[in-house]
Amino acid sequence: MNDEEPAENISGGTAGGGQSATFDPETAGTRAEAIVDHLGEMYWTKTYGGRDAFECLVRTILSQNTSDKASQPAHDELMRRYGGDEEANSEGDTDSDLARALADADQPELAETISSAGLYNQKSERIIALAQRICEEYGGESGFDEFVREEDPEAVRSTLLDMNGVGPKTADCVLLFAGGRGGVFPVDTHVHRIARRMGLAPADADHETVREYLERDVPAEKCGFGHTAMIQFGREYCSARKPACLDDPDACPLAGHCDQIGVYPASGEVVDPAEAE
Repeated sequence: MNDEEPAENISGGTAGGGQSATFDPETAGTRAEAIVDHLGEMYWTKTYGGRDAFECLVRTILSQNTSDKASQPAHDELMRRYGGDEEANSEGDTDSDLARALADADQPELAETISSAGLYNQKSERIIALAQRICEEYGGESGFDEFVREEDPEAVRSTLLDMNGVGPKTADCVLLFAGGRGGVFPVDTHVHRIARRMGLAPADADHETVREYLERDVPAEKCGFGHTAMIQFGREYCSARKPACLDDPDACPLAGHCDQIGVYPASGEVVDPAEAE
């Protein structure tokens, strides 16, 4: 999980699925594709897939309702204590299975381990329950990996959504980063905000509706990159409270492609697109 990656990359594995894509805004078939193509000129691209499905699931749960800065130490400490990294396997345990280890974990101990991620009691209970279910239904990590990577994507997504604590974004991240599935565009808070602010989806669209619009209008091989690049763009340029265009329209590299819904440079006001007039 400690990939050597450029600073502007968000996530994704270097092995497994994913498809190469050409980013050319001039030949894009939709405005959403053109925006992703412009992002392709700004940020480093890669293929997706190859991550362990259960670890990806755990990592995404740890990231819920908190920042990467808070969830990353929790993930690292969980892996150190329950297996999956070099230190955990240094005594010759080549058959370590994170799902089995967490299925048998003491909940207070796990909660303490992941405390930096916030909501640690709730998250630890969910992780243990998920680990137990995955061990019961798939026999552990390897069986779950096979299910995520080889079964019909809609069946996988439906099964993931049936798991307690797994919402649409978590399910889609597992499909993308573990399964390497094309046509999956996870929608987090950044993507939800930017897609509506730019006018790529209705201003009052919920996360699922935004996902439907983006997966409809962005080619399958570009959806994974579109997700990670839009997150990076949101952090660098299109933040919730102070987007770059608020003070200087030329400061945003995508200014010419944005409807600025909910952003009012004249007054300096920024509201959720759903509240825009």
